[in-house]
Amino acid sequence: MRTSARELLGQLLDTNSFVSWDRPPVTVAASPRYRDALRKAAVAAGTDESVLTGEGLLRGRRVAVIACEFGFLAGSIGVAAAERIVSAVERATELGLPLIASPTSGGTRMQEGTVAFVQMVKIAGAVAAHKSAGHPYLVYLRNPTMGGVFASWGSLGHITFAEPGALIGFLGPRVYEALYGRPFPEGVQTAENLYRRGVIDGVLTIPVFRRIAHRALSVFSGVELPDSTAALSVSDQSAVPQPQRLKPDDAAAEGIRPEGPPTGTGGNAVWQSVEISRRPQRPGIRELLRHVTQRVPLSGTGQGESDRTAVLALGRFRGQPCVVFGHDRRGQVGENTMGPAALREARRSMALAQELRLPLVLVIDTVGAALSKEAEERGLAPEIARCIADLVTLDTPTVSVLLGQGTGGGALALLPADRVLAATHGWLAPLPPEGASAIVYRDTGHAAEIAAAQRISAADLLADGVVDRIVPEFPDAADEPVDFARRMVAAIAHELAALRARPEAELLAARQARYRRLGLSGGTS
Repeated sequence: MRTSARELLGQLLDTNSFVSWDRPPVTVAASPRYRDALRKAAVAAGTDESVLTGEGLLRGRRVAVIACEFGFLAGSIGVAAAERIVSAVERATELGLPLIASPTSGGTRMQEGTVAFVQMVKIAGAVAAHKSAGHPYLVYLRNPTMGGVFASWGSLGHITFAEPGALIGFLGPRVYEALYGRPFPEGVQTAENLYRRGVIDGVLTIPVFRRIAHRALSVFSGVELPDSTAALSVSDQSAVPQPQRLKPDDAAAEGIRPEGPPTGTGGNAVWQSVEISRRPQRPGIRELLRHVTQRVPLSGTGQGESDRTAVLALGRFRGQPCVVFGHDRRGQVGENTMGPAALREARRSMALAQELRLPLVLVIDTVGAALSKEAEERGLAPEIARCIADLVTLDTPTVSVLLGQGTGGGALALLPADRVLAATHGWLAPLPPEGASAIVYRDTGHAAEIAAAQRISAADLLADGVVDRIVPEFPDAADEPVDFARRMVAAIAHELAALRARPEAELLAARQARYRRLGLSGGTS
């Protein structure tokens, strides 16, 4: 079963809202046989080319749409189809509209040869310009999407979802078998497998994609339209509180104080925080996201990697739109901790935030980066370095949250930000205290002593200028998970609202100055 372009438009857009942008296809050089094929394709598909373009409303929001029609010569892209696509992309850019593209294609139109093949460069260039202008580009891959289409404009989405069961890949199975004399391995070029591997963000029916696209556009545009269900996962549509703007006066009411709650800094108090941060019941990033509206879960690097120790999503904190990335304490079991793929996913979150002019929220809650042969060989240390460098120079507001354990380079990679918040029992250290004790004393019995001496607690980090604000736990987040999560979400929203009011150039200069003077004096501005 294949979904036609008109069926897609009917299910994706508001009823009777689609307005075509299409003009008659440009004339291309064609043999009599090819012209006959074009005439027959138009009759069979009911379209004049392999793509329809236009605009419509998606839950009341104006959007531009490009939809391939597989019934027209297998959705192949030649000069006329490419010209129609590029004209639509350029018009969407000129109008400042978000663009939703839904390819379904066998790839380049073989009847037009190499000139059709190189059209993918033209299309990709137009999409890149649209994104560079700060406009959203969403992709919904339909069955099938192959070849140059997948390898160009089908893979450039800020977010990319696919139709269930869709065949998606670069080299078609029939071509592979003809070239190599054996069938292509089964189960590789499927939407579900590509989702598991971190190539696309999810597998959804069109009605569900419509809801997800609405939420994503709400975050991307900064203009929030009603949506009564904003769940973390597509399968969990639980109701959440409606978004509300956090006014400056609300901070005190939420129990958020710049100086944080009174906290002891002695050895016992610091070690108590370490132990509290390790409680299995302690709320993590997923618990925070339950109190965030317009949530859209994303997955993987988009480059064939996925790490279940991290979470990437879009959302609104009390009405403040942002990209969210952070450690998932649920996914860190034993030696399964943050690896290079998670760090590359973190860098994807940074690129998303920068391209879409959105704030970035980073959540630190990790036992440390992976220690393994695979992690070393796949570039763990260089990825940590790139994350740090990207964050220091990112042209968008950033908030980092020390939610629980903050161990080693895996924590440091998400730390540099315009504002850094910490939970009362959050901490940051170059190694787990037991590891530091083993280095200094050759045993783990001095871990509490080392933790205090290294000044790893939230209170010490506040005094040393690493942290700007402590969000209190009363007395332990594990014993008040809902109240704590709401308190932290309110604190993040408060910071985002303040940061978004400042010029980006000013934020960048202040961020770089902050980390330049770190350690030279206590406290920060």
